[in-house]
This record gives sequence, structure tokens and C-alpha cells, in this order.
Amino acid sequence: MVLLSLLFFLPAGTFSWGFFAHRFINFHAVFLLPREMLAFYKSNIQYLSEHSVDPDKRRYILPEEAPRHYIDLDHFKQSDSLLLSSNWDKAIEQFSADTLRVHGIVPWWIQIVKANLTKAFAEKDRNAILKYSADIGHYIGDAHVPLHASSNHNGQLTNQLGIHGFWESRLPELFAAAQYDMLIDKAIYLKDPLAFIWGRIHQSAAAADTVLTIEKKLSDAMNGQYIFSYEKRNGKYERIYTVAYATRYHNALKGMVERRMRASTHAVASFWYTAWVDAGQPNLSEISHSK
Repeated sequence: MVLLSLLFFLPAGTFSWGFFAHRFINFHAVFLLPREMLAFYKSNIQYLSEHSVDPDKRRYILPEEAPRHYIDLDHFKQSDSLLLSSNWDKAIEQFSADTLRVHGIVPWWIQIVKANLTKAFAEKDRNAILKYSADIGHYIGDAHVPLHASSNHNGQLTNQLGIHGFWESRLPELFAAAQYDMLIDKAIYLKDPLAFIWGRIHQSAAAADTVLTIEKKLSDAMNGQYIFSYEKRNGKYERIYTVAYATRYHNALKGMVERRMRASTHAVASFWYTAWVDAGQPNLSEISHSK
């Protein structure tokens, strides 16, 4: 499985988890599905992997796309108390829809995509099932990234510019395929998908400070030496974090990236499964080869 995954997951530019990581997550989520879903999803695994990055590509052309990937949870806190309701209508009453969009709407957007996926299952619309399955995998993955739940999303407030891509792209590219244990429990039915994803977002927000603090201490200890190098990518040289520095940071995080990636993968499979169950568990073998 690891060897096969390496064929699909080539590093590329990124806004979120990283093109590699999103492909990796959607790919491995397929194998957590029940038998009734596995054949359909496995036969389309390359599509689900490759198109997991479509939402990031849409950010280039759709202004409304960006807020769907994050939520600045700390913006809505006062004395460690969260002022924001998890219910969209109530949240709009507390703040404005424009304010919510400025600071991110990922938990609510996931519910919209989940509803679209459920509808696609009910209508046995093969193309829509694949599209929304790939899309929801991306947004769920983003919800599991600590800095997607923080207004200090790229270390711009703490002089740590670049940490966003470092944590969620560089580290998975270096360590996921070779080191991460992706033997995960089977997908589960989510009785309350909104509450579930909010729980994961709170976990992400709680980890954001650790992501920043550990890197800051490590960088200060090295006095800025041996942190960056240059690597040729896509025909040009780019400044990247060195393998040695990435290894030290990865080790200092004590498995955080792996845990969040495993949690992302299980969540993606569980949302796929939940949408299928909510649609009445349609026979996917009837649409496996439909146009």
C-alpha cells in the first residue's frame, strides 16, 4: 500500500495540509470503509486522491473559497471562553455572516458538502459522489490542522513566517509514507457530524500554541543556523527547511503530525460512510461503471 501510494503523492505547491498529505489522507481513508462501499471507492481511488486538492486549486479563482478551509477560533474567545455558537444561525445572530466568513467557516462548510454527498448517494450520481467525496476529504483534513484554527495561521504574529507549510506540508512529505502507521480502525457512523467536527477543531485549536512554541524554542536554540536550505522544485530553487531541522522539529512534536493525519483519515472515511448510511445505503455496485 505504501509503495502504491508513493506513485500518487508527489510534492506540489500548497495552501493547506499539502498536496501530498491530502492525497495521502483520501487514499488511506478508502481502506477504512465497509465491504459494501469498498469496491466502488477502491476502483476510484486515484480520482479521490488526485482530486483531493481541487479545493486548494479553486482558491486561485473563487474569492469565496478561502474561508471554507479554516476558522480563527481564537478570534471568538474571551478569557478562554468561546463566544461563538456551533450553530450557524445562532452564530450569525452573535456576529455577522460577513464576520464569520472573514474568520473562516470550515465546520459549517463541511456540513454543506456532507449534505451534497448524501444527496448524490441517494440519487446514485456517480460523478457527484466522487466530487463531493474528494472535496469533503480536503475540508475535513484542513479542520485537523492546528494552524487552521488559529488567527496566527502562518506565524505572522510571532515572526515565524513559513511555519504553516512546514508543519502541514514539509513534515508529511518527509515522514508520512515511511514512518506513519496508517492501520486505523474502520469508519464509524457519526450521529452528530457537526458536533464531531467541532470537537476536532477544538483539538486543533488547543494544539496550535504547541506547534508555534516548540518551533520557536528550537529556532532560537539554533540561532537561525542550519534551518534552511535550497532545493530544486519544478525547475527552480526554493528555500525550504532542512531535513535535519525538520527531523528535530518532528521529533519534538512527539507524534503530533501523525496523530492528526490518522485522525483526519478516520474522520474522512466516517463522513463518507455516514453520508452513505443517511442516503439509505444504496447499492454502489449498480453505479460503479455508470457514466
